[in-house]
Amino acid sequence: MASVREYGHFCPAARALEVVGERWTLLVVRDLLAGEQRFSDLQRSLGGIAPKQLTLRLRELEAQGLLVRDQQAGRREVRYRLTDAGRELAPIVDALTAWGVRHVARPPRPGEQIHPRHLLNGIAATLNGLGATLPVPRAWTLRFVPGGAFALSFDGARWAAAPGEGDGSVVMETAPEALAGFIATAKSERRLPSDSIGVEGDPGAIAELRTVFGAR
Repeated sequence: MASVREYGHFCPAARALEVVGERWTLLVVRDLLAGEQRFSDLQRSLGGIAPKQLTLRLRELEAQGLLVRDQQAGRREVRYRLTDAGRELAPIVDALTAWGVRHVARPPRPGEQIHPRHLLNGIAATLNGLGATLPVPRAWTLRFVPGGAFALSFDGARWAAAPGEGDGSVVMETAPEALAGFIATAKSERRLPSDSIGVEGDPGAIAELRTVFGAR
């Protein structure tokens, strides 16, 4: 397609980047990995993308066979969902997210949008990449103001994040900006609870939380 850069040499990595390397493309995939989305859903979660640019990216992904449009009779909104090929990008998105947390994390800048789902997916991907574990399965509750409740869970093998309440073993109350700043802070300076992050729950589970996050 006209907007796709071509590298001019034969290499599977180069070809893959020709398909998904344009600005915003992998972030669209990231948000569709959570399930089908409307155009307005994507525009809200992506934040700074212009409607024209989002339309172009969706068309490109559809043309490449990475997503499909679902427009049912009688329903005004078009919904987008990934194909099997699109969903196969999940490990790449997770690895890129975890690498970003480990190597290029910084505190949020004024005015930057912080979506709790993006933040917790990044934490889950990082914990999976580091091989972090707990002695028993847990589902910690994180209540964001604003943003609602999310569960950061460990099932005995992998970490995952999803909207909703956890198992009650740990309940954290914070703002997205505060948790983002906490993650970008050096481990030697992390404290739980803190002035901006409240923590309640079972003392043993809270101790596990501190260990996993490298906090005191």
